[in-house]
Amino acid sequence: MSSPAMPTPTRVPEAVHRRRWAILGALMLSLLIVVLDNSILNVAIKTISTPEPTGLGATQSELEWAINAYTLVFAGLLFTAGLLGDRLGRKKVLLGGLVVFGLGSALAAMSGSPVQLIAFRAVMGLGAAFVMPATLAVLMNVFERDEQPKAIGIWAGGVGLAIAIGPITGGVLLDHFWWGSVFLVNVPIVIVALALMVWLVPDSRDPAPGRIDLFGVALSVVGLVLLVYGIIKGGQLADFTDPAVVGTVVAGLAVLAAFVLYEKRSDHPSIDIAYFKNRVFSAAICAIALVFFALMGVTFFSVFYTQSVRGYSPLQTGLLMLPLAAAQLIFAPRARLVVDRFGVRAVCTGGLLLVAATLTAFTLFESDTPIWLLEAVFFLMGTGMAHIMTPTSVVIMQALPREKAGSASALSNTFRQVGGALGIAVLGSVLSAAYRGGVEDQLRMLPEGVRHTAGESIEATLGVAAKLGPKGEPLVAAANDSFLHAMHVTALCGAGVAVIGALIVFLFLPGRPPRDEGPQQEKAEPVGAERR
Repeated sequence: MSSPAMPTPTRVPEAVHRRRWAILGALMLSLLIVVLDNSILNVAIKTISTPEPTGLGATQSELEWAINAYTLVFAGLLFTAGLLGDRLGRKKVLLGGLVVFGLGSALAAMSGSPVQLIAFRAVMGLGAAFVMPATLAVLMNVFERDEQPKAIGIWAGGVGLAIAIGPITGGVLLDHFWWGSVFLVNVPIVIVALALMVWLVPDSRDPAPGRIDLFGVALSVVGLVLLVYGIIKGGQLADFTDPAVVGTVVAGLAVLAAFVLYEKRSDHPSIDIAYFKNRVFSAAICAIALVFFALMGVTFFSVFYTQSVRGYSPLQTGLLMLPLAAAQLIFAPRARLVVDRFGVRAVCTGGLLLVAATLTAFTLFESDTPIWLLEAVFFLMGTGMAHIMTPTSVVIMQALPREKAGSASALSNTFRQVGGALGIAVLGSVLSAAYRGGVEDQLRMLPEGVRHTAGESIEATLGVAAKLGPKGEPLVAAANDSFLHAMHVTALCGAGVAVIGALIVFLFLPGRPPRDEGPQQEKAEPVGAERR
C-alpha cells in the first residue's frame, strides 16, 4: 500500500521547516488579539452600559450590537478574505488585516456614543476577517501533515490563552483607566505582531485561486444582519410575535436561502456547497458553530451575574472566568491524544454533553451560591470545549487539499463566528425577554417615560433604582430575582443547543481518527513552489 507520507519531505522548504514553531508563535500572537478583544469586551459590557462619564450608557440591545457588529462583519467577509489570501498571498492579507484591526481598535477607544462604538467595532471585524483565516492557512503550509494536528492543538490552546488573558487584562484596565482602554490595548500588540510577521512568516498562495464572489458575500451579510436584527429586536420588545420582528427574521432567512441557491449555481462560489456533501465535514462545522453559540451566550449573561447580582468588580470577574480559559489552555493541545485512543465521535460527543451539563448547572445558581461552584462549572465547561474545538478543527482543515487551506479556515471561522453571533442574539434576547417579563410588575411604579428603558436589562433597572434612593430598594430585589430566573431559562436553552450538537456529532463523526482518506489527499504543487 502506498503511503501519502512519502512526498512529505519535499512539501515544506527546509528553511521554513526549521523555524516552523517560531512562525506558529507569531501566528498565535495575531490570533491572540482577535480573540482577546472579544474576551476583554465581555468583562467591559457592564461598564459600557453605565451612564456617562463612567461608560456610554449603552442599552442591552446596543451592547449586543457592539458585539455582533464585529462578529457579523467578521463572519460575512471571511470567505472573501480567505480567497484574497489565496490569490494575493496570505502574508500580505494578514499584515493588512492587522493594520485595519489596530486602526479600528484606536477609533473604538475614542467612541463618544454607542452608535460610534458599534461602527468602529465593525471596522475591527473587517480587519479580523483577514487575520483569522490567514493564520490557519499559513499554519497548514509550514507544517507537514503528521505535525498538523499537534500544531492545530497548540493553535486552539492559544484561543484558551486569549480567553484567559482577556478578562483579567480588561479587569486591570477598567480598575485603573477609562473603558476605552480595553480597545486601545490592542494597538501595541498589533505593532509587535506586525514586526514578527514581516520577519518570520513566509508568503504562500493558491496556484489556482477562485474568483471573488461579491454578490454572494453581499447576500450573506444582508441575510445575517436581518436575521440577527430581528432576533435582538424581539428580545428588546419582549415579543417575538411582533410583526416587525417576524418580518425581519423571515426576510433574513429568505435572503440566506437565496444565498445558498446562488452559491449552488455559481461557477465561482464563496462557499463551495459541495463540501457539505461530506457528512463528517458538515458535522464538524456544525459542532463548532453550536459550541460557540452556547459559549458566547453564557459569557454574556455570566458577566451580569457576577457583577450586577454578586457585586464583583471587572477584575474579579476576569479572575473568576480564569478556570474556563485555563481548562482550554491545558486540554486543547492534548485533545488529539484522547482522539487517538477513543476516536473523534466519542471525544466530541462527550465534550458537547459536558458543555450541556455545565450550562444546566447554571439553573442552580442563586445570589448566595458558593462562588467555588461557579469556578468548577467554568473549568468543566472549558474542558468540554477543548475536546470539541481541537478535533473538529483538525477534521475540517484536513478535509480539503493543502492549497485550499484558506477556504477550510474561512469555513471553520465563519461558522464559529456565526454561531457566536446567533448565540449572543438568541440567548441574549431570551435573557432580555425573560427578564422584562419577570420585572414588569415592579416597573409599573415608574413613570411611563422611563419604564420601557428600565426593563431592558438588570443594569438599566439598577440605574433607575439608584436614582430613587431608599424607594428603589424593592426594585433592586425584584431586578435580582428576575435576572436569576432569566439566567436559568437562558442556560437551559443553551444546554438544549449543546445536546442537539452532541446528537449530530454522535451520528455523523467517525468512530476513529480518519487516516489516509480520499478527501485528505494532497494534490497541490509543492509548497516550496508557492513561496515568493
